[in-house]
Amino acid sequence: MTIAITAVSGQLGGAIARNLIKTSGGETIIGLARTPANAKGFGIEIRPGDYGQPDQLRASLNGVDTLLLVSGMDAPDARIQQHRNVIEAAKSAGVQKIVYTSIQGAEDGTAFSPFVQSNRQTEADVRASGLAYAIGRNGIYIEPDVEYIASYKAKGEIANSAGAGKCGYTTRSELAHAYACLLSNDTLNGQTFNLWGTPITQGELAGHLNGAFGTSLTYREMTPKEYVADRTAELGDFIGPIIVGIYEGIRLGVYDVPSDFTAVAGRPHQSWADYFGSLAD
Repeated sequence: MTIAITAVSGQLGGAIARNLIKTSGGETIIGLARTPANAKGFGIEIRPGDYGQPDQLRASLNGVDTLLLVSGMDAPDARIQQHRNVIEAAKSAGVQKIVYTSIQGAEDGTAFSPFVQSNRQTEADVRASGLAYAIGRNGIYIEPDVEYIASYKAKGEIANSAGAGKCGYTTRSELAHAYACLLSNDTLNGQTFNLWGTPITQGELAGHLNGAFGTSLTYREMTPKEYVADRTAELGDFIGPIIVGIYEGIRLGVYDVPSDFTAVAGRPHQSWADYFGSLAD
């Protein structure tokens, strides 16, 4: 079997490719990247994979049996057509199965909702492709909170508009394991899976960070209006409201629903005690 992973120069695509390379049972692994020169060090064949170039995609998917489609990073309306380009190229090239990395989130009512809606459209396009498929809906990456620790420490707090809502966080390494399973286990075909760990509140997140980094962070709830102003000032008029939309989803309980991670991965998601404990080692 030949498996191709798109966007291997990105963090999630790269993590999935590295997991497959490490655990491969004899499959041929191919990486696709919009700029192949940015995808060095994998030790596998890297082919061009620009979602906006259908002819290039068809050529690069020649001989591929199973495709991992990593959701693109463009604006929602543009992403829908870009993903369709990949799906159509896969069909033309004889690909037999697509696994798609989708997302969880509020489907309407927040600034993040258009991104969720675009992913739902791609999910529908994958299901209608006529190919075998499996779809994962990723939880929120926890790594950005870890990477933000210096800023949290300087402020002495985590402050956002999530309130008491619980968030189903995950890590890229856990997702990499789950997607490797979705690619290789055909008994999971034809299904959509929620992929995240045990949901936690922002207060619990602060506690885990304190344990890992020796900080004394507390959680302070902001109103959505206050948080929009805060994030827009730091991140700009485009990204700021989108981030607030994610936290609005947390406040509304969108991310506090059961996960299917164990059914996909064959084991539970790494516990947050173990994850943050590993950071403290």
